[in-house]
Amino acid sequence: MKIWFTSDYHLNHENIIKYCNRPFSTVEEMNETIISRHNERVKEDDWIFDLGDFNFKNSKGGKIGEGLPIKPQVYLNQLKGHRILIKGNHSVNEGIKTPIEKLYLKYGGKRICLVHDPKYADSYCEWNIHGHVHTLYQIKRLNKNSLLINLSVEVWNYYPVTFEEINKEVSKFLKREKCQLKENVILENGLLNI
Repeated sequence: MKIWFTSDYHLNHENIIKYCNRPFSTVEEMNETIISRHNERVKEDDWIFDLGDFNFKNSKGGKIGEGLPIKPQVYLNQLKGHRILIKGNHSVNEGIKTPIEKLYLKYGGKRICLVHDPKYADSYCEWNIHGHVHTLYQIKRLNKNSLLINLSVEVWNYYPVTFEEINKEVSKFLKREKCQLKENVILENGLLNI
């Protein structure tokens, strides 16, 4: 059994293709690719934390491009694993009801806050795993002791990811940050001869 994390599948949401420059020609192609990549990794007995905006369901009279009138259960039935759904900002349009808006974990030695929108992150947690911001960033600082980690599928090649994969990217981020800090100190102290 593995644990996976993901966010912002936006299944059925045609306009998300142009909003986020997703590499799909049609909403059907996007849905099929995301479902296929999900099932390529996730096994039946795995658990997946889905951080919101799973589906975009519209009523029959809704605006073109803002969701198809397909219930999320159609897609949930196609996806492997047991899902723990966090409420996203499109929950009204998703057709999914979940009471969970924020969830705390202690996993891999880290205090983790799971939330859809990073504006509700917890500055006391080492990691805030979220979605909502799509392609804005993958990882950035919330404060000195806390990171924001964006799990929107666009920044993870439309795959769900494991804690280990997230940790690997966090390590790269911290290494780049450390190198940048060293460069800044060198420049500030005038030690760089050009």
